[in-house]
Amino acid sequence: MKQTDSPDEQYTGFSAEERAAMKEHAQEQKKATKRRGSRAEKEAAAARDVLAKIAEMPEADRVIAERVHEIVTTAAPDLKAKLWYGMPAYARDGKVLCHFQSAQKFGTRYSTLGFSDEASLDDGAMWPVAYALKELTPADEQRIAALVGAAVR
Repeated sequence: MKQTDSPDEQYTGFSAEERAAMKEHAQEQKKATKRRGSRAEKEAAAARDVLAKIAEMPEADRVIAERVHEIVTTAAPDLKAKLWYGMPAYARDGKVLCHFQSAQKFGTRYSTLGFSDEASLDDGAMWPVAYALKELTPADEQRIAALVGAAVR
């Protein structure tokens, strides 16, 4: 968000995509608090929401998202799938460790796999926390599995 003092600059604020993501997050929170049932039932419903969101993606994003979902849930079966700002995310104790952002989400040229500060990926004084994904090779899939494994340690 940007505010300006100069009459030559226009206030840009949040983009339409950012506002939509915030609204999605509010709806996700409202839906999660209204869900009834056991913890396992709520987690299963959240996982179904993630799979439904992935199914809505354009084909190129969907193929990558499906593969990332499979890799994450295999590499770290204790993580719980949930929607986070309208994106598939994977959490431990309610805190998101990683998420998949489709290229379509904010009109970017590639999807990303991002890790939060909850992930244990620290490597010196500087390390990457998001990775661009245009396609997935077997080597990329192994790297994602290793990153997710490191994130949950």
